[in-house]
Amino acid sequence: MNALDPRNTPDLHAMWADAHVSYSSPTGPGSACPSDPLAEQTAAWHARLTETAPNGALLVQNSMFDALRNADTLHLLHVTWSVEQLVRHGTLRPSGGCLVGSVYCAPLTPTTKGLRMHNLADYILTKEAPAAVARSPLVGRTATPLVLEITLPRHTYRGLTGIDYLRLGTIHLRNHLDREFLLSREERNRLREAVVCRVKNSADFLALAAAIAFTSEPTEHKAFPRLFSETISRLPVLGYIYFEALSEYLMLHSRSAQTRRLAERGEFNNRLSKQLVFKGFPGTTGHFDLARFRPDFSRLEELLARIDPTVEASHARAYLTARISYLTAARLLGPEAMAAEQWHRIRWNFDHATEFFGPLLGHLIHRELRRFQRYPDFYRFYDQEKAFQAWNYWNQMDMALPFNGTFPKGEIGVNPACPDLRYRVWKAELGDDRLLHTIEELPLRLTPRLVGTQHILMRDGRTSRRRIVPTGLRSLIDSSV
Repeated sequence: MNALDPRNTPDLHAMWADAHVSYSSPTGPGSACPSDPLAEQTAAWHARLTETAPNGALLVQNSMFDALRNADTLHLLHVTWSVEQLVRHGTLRPSGGCLVGSVYCAPLTPTTKGLRMHNLADYILTKEAPAAVARSPLVGRTATPLVLEITLPRHTYRGLTGIDYLRLGTIHLRNHLDREFLLSREERNRLREAVVCRVKNSADFLALAAAIAFTSEPTEHKAFPRLFSETISRLPVLGYIYFEALSEYLMLHSRSAQTRRLAERGEFNNRLSKQLVFKGFPGTTGHFDLARFRPDFSRLEELLARIDPTVEASHARAYLTARISYLTAARLLGPEAMAAEQWHRIRWNFDHATEFFGPLLGHLIHRELRRFQRYPDFYRFYDQEKAFQAWNYWNQMDMALPFNGTFPKGEIGVNPACPDLRYRVWKAELGDDRLLHTIEELPLRLTPRLVGTQHILMRDGRTSRRRIVPTGLRSLIDSSV
């Protein structure tokens, strides 16, 4: 057993702390200890994003952060397509996804006339959720807005700390190694060989990304687009990194009138990130998987022009080359992999590979397991345990409302295991004034138990195979089933 095997790291609290980022830290989100090989680059990125990007000030001060810092009561939107079932069972349950085991919500702002939706909430309620329902095999369902009125305990942690799902690789690996004997010997060997093979055949890109990550300024690299394009199909987690980096770029650098109006309200323009998927991949609304997000770099100029002509494609390409490389190195590689001269010494077996690529292997395993036919029978031993760990960490930290710290888009969760949380749940309707109005209080209880896979895995009517609803929608919709 090697020294860096996560089974030798029993401090789960520290692992979960590392999976969170603090936006209230003076040195910025993702601040690393001095021994981190990328500590200097992390600090440089923080300065670049907050001080140079046109909308960088929102990374420090925005409406969601103001509410988390100061409000005693918050109003949040959650969307369900099963309100009758909710009322019948009396519970509102969380699901997995980018906010792990929390109830996926988006912010609302009280006004004298009703509840104003954050632009993310507006898009989800009026476009994304109806599209997902329309593609569902469940005939007659409609997207119903629920308003959660959350009263925070006095001892609630007021620091701005969010969960970054890109940092969960080591936890995925640790949890799998603790439970891999749920698999047959054949399944274990097949899984190990599959993920190591994916990494081995991606080594050229990973080495390039590690080298680029140490550069001081964003620049294009001749080999990057080709290697990235070849590798992303082997390492699906790169699709998530690509999407997050491109969404981040658009929200930080857009100069459109809509972006400026939303910035005055303290909001990033989240429509840009949604349009990335649904304009870049027409017809996928409601059933897109971010692991398949891979628009070719040669299409960037065309894609960006369709989404927001105020951004410059050449600047975006240089930014993305550097940012994707940094995120790949910082989130997927171990410290040993940062030393370029060590790559030729790697022995391509699972135990040795974990020393170099532990987080990446964890992400690959987390996804590969879902391809196993027996996974629905034992998913709870993986996803439910991961949720238990998250709830335990949040309760130790007195965190009632964890948010998506990958980027503060407005995705905010409710910790269903928070012991002193007071809340009310209302059925609401959208008025002609574009405000939400509560119409009926529902007797629902937040329950710390994940929704079962029978509600997460849905059969696509166009094919004979089962599919997974994309992360954001899955969290938003399935926790209501």
